[in-house]
Amino acid sequence: MVFWLPSIPYPPAQDGRWSPVTSTLNWCEEDYYATIYSAEIVNTMTNLLFMYLATKGIANCIRNGHDMIFLIAFIGYFAVGTGSFLFHSTLKYPMQLVDELSMIYTTCLMFWATFSYGRSKRYAVFLGLFLIALALFITLYYHYLQDPRFHQNMYALLTAIVLLRSMYVMEVSIRPSIKAKRRDELSGNGTMKQEEQARQDRRDKEILQNMWTMIAYGLSVFLGGFAVWNLDNAFCPTIRRWRREIGLPWGIVLEGHGWWHLMTGVGAYFYITWGIWLRHCLNGRQDEFDLHWPRLVTSVPTINRRKAPTPQNGETKKRA
Repeated sequence: MVFWLPSIPYPPAQDGRWSPVTSTLNWCEEDYYATIYSAEIVNTMTNLLFMYLATKGIANCIRNGHDMIFLIAFIGYFAVGTGSFLFHSTLKYPMQLVDELSMIYTTCLMFWATFSYGRSKRYAVFLGLFLIALALFITLYYHYLQDPRFHQNMYALLTAIVLLRSMYVMEVSIRPSIKAKRRDELSGNGTMKQEEQARQDRRDKEILQNMWTMIAYGLSVFLGGFAVWNLDNAFCPTIRRWRREIGLPWGIVLEGHGWWHLMTGVGAYFYITWGIWLRHCLNGRQDEFDLHWPRLVTSVPTINRRKAPTPQNGETKKRA
């Protein structure tokens, strides 16, 4: 271990403002060692990234006129971060339900957005009612079982179904070679029409490349957070000993569940943003919106409405 770093010894775990613990889960971070007002200070504060990214997504949806379902999804994403903040602050069972069930509800929203697109209104209503019933079943059965593994398995299953379906829709709807097989023969063979088709094919190939980059990055970060979280659970006694040997603030780096929050927060943001861009592409509005992602690692993407071209000198219409 690194003993030469200047550090502060870890205070002992203690009772706090919200004691006793009533949640069915208690993570590897020791309770109330930093302050009596937050049971797990690192696990609490890392949820601020959820809130920041959710606020960024909400503002982007409003500013650029994205579909309402994605605005609601970002509000649900904010609720996930808020619920997790309250849960890790208090380690109370009701706050645990707010945290975990908001994850299910937000995923159900994305499920509806993915599977109802392009279907009849009757189908969309039926799917919505089914998902409400499913969410209610998960809520009641989870409260009955109080087994976190049930929640984790349901969340993973729903997320995997939505993700795989979205990937499939993306490929069959945007890939030029697949679109060409379904496209009816165009009337006439004018040069301009062929040039426009070629331009659209180049555009769609570039969009697909960028989308797959987003998927790979977001999924890698998300799964990386999942791996760190599992290591935190499996080797908690050893990690706690290491943290106390290193001291503060360096021991914070070994808070695996905090890394889970940061990494899954980024991964979930990428997924919703990708969903926004995919929806615009499905609506044939690729030329109206752009992906803004200036730096691969140190920034997050947004989907922005393309600005109308500024008239050049001599092109401005003269007043009569």
